[in-house]
Amino acid sequence: MTSVGAVLPLLLAVCYAADDLSTAGAAPMSSAAATTYLSTGKTCCAALELALPGKVSSNNTTPYISSLASYWSVQEESVHPTCVVSATTTQDVAIAVFVLTVGGELLPGQCDFAVRSGGHTPFAGAANIDQGITIDLSALNQVTPSKDLSSVTVGPGNRWAQVYSKLDALGIAIGGGRVGIVGVGGLTLGGGLSFFSPRYGFVCDNIIRYEIVLASGLTINVTQTSFPDLWVALKGGSNNFGVVTAFESTAFPKGKFWGGFIGNPGSTKDAQFKAFEEFTGSPNYDPYATLINSYIFTPATNSWFIANNLEYTKNQTYPPYFQNFTSLPQIFNTMRISNLTDFTLELSASNPDGRRQLFVTGTYANSAKMMSEIFNIANSTVQALIPVPGISYSLSFQPEPTIITSKAASRGGNSLGLTAADGNLFNLLLTVSWDSSAYDALIDTQAKALFDQAETYAKANGFFNEYLYLNYAAPWQKPIAGYGAASVANLEAVSRKYDPLQVFQKQVPGGFKLDQ
Repeated sequence: MTSVGAVLPLLLAVCYAADDLSTAGAAPMSSAAATTYLSTGKTCCAALELALPGKVSSNNTTPYISSLASYWSVQEESVHPTCVVSATTTQDVAIAVFVLTVGGELLPGQCDFAVRSGGHTPFAGAANIDQGITIDLSALNQVTPSKDLSSVTVGPGNRWAQVYSKLDALGIAIGGGRVGIVGVGGLTLGGGLSFFSPRYGFVCDNIIRYEIVLASGLTINVTQTSFPDLWVALKGGSNNFGVVTAFESTAFPKGKFWGGFIGNPGSTKDAQFKAFEEFTGSPNYDPYATLINSYIFTPATNSWFIANNLEYTKNQTYPPYFQNFTSLPQIFNTMRISNLTDFTLELSASNPDGRRQLFVTGTYANSAKMMSEIFNIANSTVQALIPVPGISYSLSFQPEPTIITSKAASRGGNSLGLTAADGNLFNLLLTVSWDSSAYDALIDTQAKALFDQAETYAKANGFFNEYLYLNYAAPWQKPIAGYGAASVANLEAVSRKYDPLQVFQKQVPGGFKLDQ
């Protein structure tokens, strides 16, 4: 296997060859793939092919096509990198990052790259890159419980359903994504909400060790004691510090539990808002209860229905804490006792891949009045979208009570900027799916109108919170700025310390950078 140190001569040779194919530097270019890259001036792809033979693919090859096809949204699938690095080991990642860092210094602008795990962030360029290099971590999909089952090490290339299917068999769980097709890497680095958040906090609050490749190609293990500043920065800091190749999370016993969906007619919305406020604001919040309260627009009838995803992480049906929701008139019901894998696959099925997608998010003080205002604004702004072919439009309200936001303090802290002092909050997620790019601008315009009007109302009535959940943010939002000035300053200091060349700020344009 090629070592990181051995790559530099290869890269230099390729760089010389790119300038003048008649020089001595052209001698190493014996592979057909490298020659192809050079003929189009794609020097870093050529160097990567030499350093990682058999793991670099270009347009129209099976690995390249498969990698693009595995993105969730059509926008990301439509982005075409010059080549894809299909890493299978941490050393592959280290070599690739080293080549790209050095290449970026020698050939500015020619070695920009993206890193993807699950590829579920919908906007173009989030975890893919046009005319650059995409490092695909899908094959880093290990799931390794510790001998005493107190922790589990997972690779970033896993989808959460893959992780849970292995842990269900062992009777344990970790805090992780609620949608089975979502990848481990992005969700965890963006903070992450789980069915277990009222008991254990954000997903990132449970990570005890990160294996990360820095811009230099060095691989380090980051813990609360080894690199404490970087450890905190990675808890919400997204892709700004390196490439995480493994996450070790605390684990806990977990058997089957109660969950599913209950559908209600739109006429129950006011009762839903009231029930949500009481659920989220209860001084006796049941830590086993989680809720996603969604309002789905039906364009054919210009009407709404409601779908509540209720999960109670005990083997108990219809617990009293959900009474205000379960007592409302129902139009469908999938509630059952099952396992974690099953429930995350159910959520995956609610919004399949292969479509154009938009996420937009906001955070507000827990209030039925605020929820009602958001709904009314949405009902107005969605009218312009009724003619859009294949339009799917939903609002999802999710509790962020102090029982969740207070957990970080006892677990070493995170970078999200939320504390119990923020009070009980709720997260709003707008999800829009459609078929044709001809409607992209219209959908963006109407989504911005919704959130601009909601922000104006929230600020005027004391409901506004600057936090934006990064994993739901639109490309025109600034979630990291929403962590607050102190957190941003800390993240920037950590970035300068561990990435002095600012590779992950300048050469990795995807996602949300520290000035966003």
